[in-house]
Order: sequence, then structure tokens, then C-alpha cells
Amino acid sequence: MGPAMDEVTFKSDTVLSDVHLYTPNQRHLMVRLNGMGQPVFLSQFKLLWSRDSWTDSGAEDSGPTDVSTEEMPPAGSGSGHSHEDLSLQAGDDNTIQEGLSVPLDEDGDLDVVRRPRAASDPNPAEPARDKVHPTILAQEEDDLVGDQAHESCPHSIIKIEHTMATPLEDVGKQVWRGALLLADYILFRRDLFQGCTVLELGAGTGLASIVAATMAHTVYCTDVGTDLLAMCQRNVALNSHLTATGGGVVKVKELDWLKDSLCTDPKVPFSWSEEEIADLYDHTTVLLAAEVFYDDDLTNALFNTLSRLVHRLKNACTAIFSVEKRFNFTLRHLDVTCEAYDHFRASLDSLEKLADGRLRFMVEPVEASFPQLLVYERIRQLELWKIVVEPAA
Repeated sequence: MGPAMDEVTFKSDTVLSDVHLYTPNQRHLMVRLNGMGQPVFLSQFKLLWSRDSWTDSGAEDSGPTDVSTEEMPPAGSGSGHSHEDLSLQAGDDNTIQEGLSVPLDEDGDLDVVRRPRAASDPNPAEPARDKVHPTILAQEEDDLVGDQAHESCPHSIIKIEHTMATPLEDVGKQVWRGALLLADYILFRRDLFQGCTVLELGAGTGLASIVAATMAHTVYCTDVGTDLLAMCQRNVALNSHLTATGGGVVKVKELDWLKDSLCTDPKVPFSWSEEEIADLYDHTTVLLAAEVFYDDDLTNALFNTLSRLVHRLKNACTAIFSVEKRFNFTLRHLDVTCEAYDHFRASLDSLEKLADGRLRFMVEPVEASFPQLLVYERIRQLELWKIVVEPAA
């Protein structure tokens, strides 16, 4: 039996730079330590307006209206306004207050008012400079999830637990820009997701799956690693008040791209039941993956998994992949290259040329001109690719 996805030994030139990490806000609430001893942070994503505002505005039957210009996030490349249903904006206590005066010195520079130090002590017991330490609010299962969390969580907030920095094998615990781009597209293409069954591969923190579940009937949110899947399950529980409104269900499951079959052992956490496997194959019409194309071996495994799955699905389907074109210096070339992206594109080309007589794969890029409903930097290196899978003629 080969290694699992979370046991893969990465090559020395497999590089992810922390500059690509999306940090939702400047201050982060550290809520706990996970099972690996890594600090876990909680970020909030605010719905600019919620379903509750439909009745407040007297437009219960006519649906949502445009969000005012003042509430829209800053436009990135291709961003704009839309009549689409939901708009998201990352935020917490860092909201910029309109009209807030900024203190400037005589040269026009920002005048920073520093906190006064404590009165001098000839024999201080502590170092003179103040020290700030992160406070752990809870350990593992002690903090509120599920119904208790919902009581204090408004319907306009999405909460995501994540880490800030991890070893390469744990990058799924971070929030990446590609996941936000994918979430934007999900909100833009509500018609594609309404009432359907969705499978996300390499879901990480589960952000895209949670957004999809606000419209989809069932979302299978999959990845590997008990600790990562437990974090994902916590995020689903923290946001079930959003998915329940539309009747969507998120099921967190293990799906290892390096294994040919799904785990059905009930003793294994996040395993599949036979009923769930039947539902997956009978009803799935949309597959998702975001920011998982950073290692050639795993990229190969994902495309093999995609091919294996779609040949078992009873319906035609659409796969949406989000990727960031990363440039890294490699010792092999002594130059800046984007090998992981190049391998991803080569895999797309091979998939489109695949002719087995049963299925046809139509690959096309998605122009990132749809409205930007989340606050992030939509850089030109962010791309979406759509793969339509249909029976061969």
C-alpha cells in the first residue's frame, strides 16, 4: 500500500511562499491549539447583507437588491457590481470608520500616539518594555461549536478557523486566495450550484464548501488527515446556521487521491457509508478544487482521481479548479520558474486530449471578470479553469 496524501515526501524544489497566504485582517483572534500543537486563529467573513434584509426592505418576493457602493469591497482586477444574491466582505473589528480623523505631524506624516509606559521603577520585577502574549481562549473541544455558537453568531457572519503558518504538508489549514476566488465564482454562478450535489477535493478549511452549501443540496467536503478534517468539521459546525437556512448539508469526509477506493471502515474517522458513496455517484454534478496544484505528484494524483470519479458518476458534471500561478526560484534552473503551474496546464491539456470512447473533457479558462464579492487581492496570477465532462458522442 502506497503512502497517503499527508505522508508524501515533497521534493526540495516544491516551494510555497508565505507571501501568497491570505490574511483576512491585521489582527487575528487565537482561539486554541490544535492536536499538532499549532495555534489556530478565527477570522470572520461578513455578509454585506443577509437573507433577513429581504423582508426588512420590503422585497421578500423580489429577491435581493444591489449593495450600495460604499459597502462594496475595493475592486480588484475585473471586480464590479452585480445583482447576484450574496456579497461577502472579510472583516471584524478592523472596519474603517468613515470620517475618522488621522493625526498628522507638521511634516504631514502619521503621528503615532504611543501608549505611556508604567512609572519607572528602580528595581523592576519585569522587563521595562511591555510584552504582549497571545491568549488561548480554549483548548481543543472546550470552545463553543454547534448550537451554542449559533446563539451568538448572526446570520451575516461566516467564521473560519485556520492557522497562519504550517509545514508544507499542512498547507490545507491555511486560507488561500484561490479559495476566495472560487467562493466568488460560486456566488456568481448560483444557477450552477442550486439544489445540486457537490464534491470538493482538497477542501482544506472548508470555506468553498460552506459557501457552496448555502445553495447546494449536499456538499461532500473532502481532504485527508484527521486533524485537518476535524478543523474543517468545526468550521462547518460554526456555520451550519448559514447552510441550514437554504437546506444544504455539508458532509466532511476523507478522500485520499493516492488510494483507488473510499474508506468505508466505520472505525476510521470521516469514513464513508455505503449510502453516501451511492449518493455521491448517483447525484454529483459539480466538482471543486482550489489551490491544490503545488506539487507534481499530487497534481497527477488529483487528475487521476478526477478521471476515476467522473467515470463512475451517473450524470454529466462540471469541475471548477482555482489555481495561483506562482513564480519560484529553483536550483535546477537557477532561474525563476512556475513549474507547478506549468505541470497543471500540461495535465489539463492531456485531459482534454483523452479519448477513451466514453467521456469527453472540454477545458476552458474562466475569465475573472465576474464581480468580486470578497475582499482579497485578485491578482492576475489567480486563475479559474472549467472542465465540462459529458458522454462522448
